[in-house]
Amino acid sequence: MKYSFRVLLTTVGASAALTGCSLFGGGGGKPDAQNPGQLSTATGLAYNNEDEGGFLVKPFAGQPDAPNMVFIEGGRAVMGSFEEDVMASRDNIERTVSVASFYMDETEIANIHWLEYLHNLAKDSTQEAYARALPDTTVWRSKLAFNDPYVEHYLRYPGFRFFPVVGISWSQASAYAEWRTLAVNRALAQEAGEEYAETDGRIPLESGIVIPNYRLPTEAEWEYAAQALIGTQWLEEMQTHQRIYPWDGHAVRNPYGKQMGFMLANFKRGRGDYAGIAGRLNDGALITSYIYEYPPNDYGLYNMAGNVSEWVQDVYRPLSYQDFDDLNPIRRDGFLDRADGQTSDNGYNNISKNPESFYSLVTDKARVYKGGSWKDVAYWMSPGTRRYLDQDSATATIGFRCAMIRAGSNY
Repeated sequence: MKYSFRVLLTTVGASAALTGCSLFGGGGGKPDAQNPGQLSTATGLAYNNEDEGGFLVKPFAGQPDAPNMVFIEGGRAVMGSFEEDVMASRDNIERTVSVASFYMDETEIANIHWLEYLHNLAKDSTQEAYARALPDTTVWRSKLAFNDPYVEHYLRYPGFRFFPVVGISWSQASAYAEWRTLAVNRALAQEAGEEYAETDGRIPLESGIVIPNYRLPTEAEWEYAAQALIGTQWLEEMQTHQRIYPWDGHAVRNPYGKQMGFMLANFKRGRGDYAGIAGRLNDGALITSYIYEYPPNDYGLYNMAGNVSEWVQDVYRPLSYQDFDDLNPIRRDGFLDRADGQTSDNGYNNISKNPESFYSLVTDKARVYKGGSWKDVAYWMSPGTRRYLDQDSATATIGFRCAMIRAGSNY
């Protein structure tokens, strides 16, 4: 290297003086993500010195706003079911955990969003990929019920555009999240007037213009967001009470003001009673309902109880104090299961590695879903309750929403 390090500092320093910028950081002199300075605080070498092959630091104005996403400030919470364990499953013990800040969809993914996805797959992907993404509309069909019109109309008829998409498996929901990331980031790059060579089908994260990945929320994130305990805080570190539902109290009707008496969620009241008698105070829905129909919780999230249950990332296992982390917990494939696929010490086996050893429905393909649906009684609307289904199965009662990390800050 022939150039003088002192000359480099002098030249860059003069430039910084003219522009009013700090050599090593932003206006306060301390570097941060948006104002890293012109020189490395570790080596003193200049950033973006293309003549000398310097390290490129792209401009960054902060994490871009992502469509439909609501900010959820992380913190400490007691997770687990506060309802009586009527199923005797003992699979969601009360435990204190911390969850990092993240973003979550304001609403469930709706039919119109899924049709947009199918439209783009038809243009840009293979016929096989398009076929894999088609919802199973036959989930509405029953030999003992005349739900046949929903088989053909629910997904595509305009009147159902903003109803939650159903007939979607966990695998399909995960694939949608990957496509959504790519679609939004391409739009952001185009808006910025930039062209980037995509690596593995995506714009580089270092570009400074893209959002982090959309994905399914973890069970802990979903439960934390559903409880919305920020609405119970008092004097900073105090919470006045826990919540059975995403709202206060034991009632499922609004107890306040002009909305007094109106239902707070779409659920089944009892055997054969999906909406109550006809009239002003029934819940207005015999099946799914408009994604903005009921009041949001204290985070501004709609239908975190009722309407449809929702897929989360986690593999299902009954939880104990031995198999969860107390920071951003998630249950992954194969943890505590024997590698040979035989019966593991905790009573489960790995069917994917040894299909002949199968004896339990709880496998590495069993995924958790949360929240209760239009076909569930109020018990399942408690955020702490949990059930599971094979990741490639679908029903008329399970939908999903996406989540995303908050990068670089918890605020």
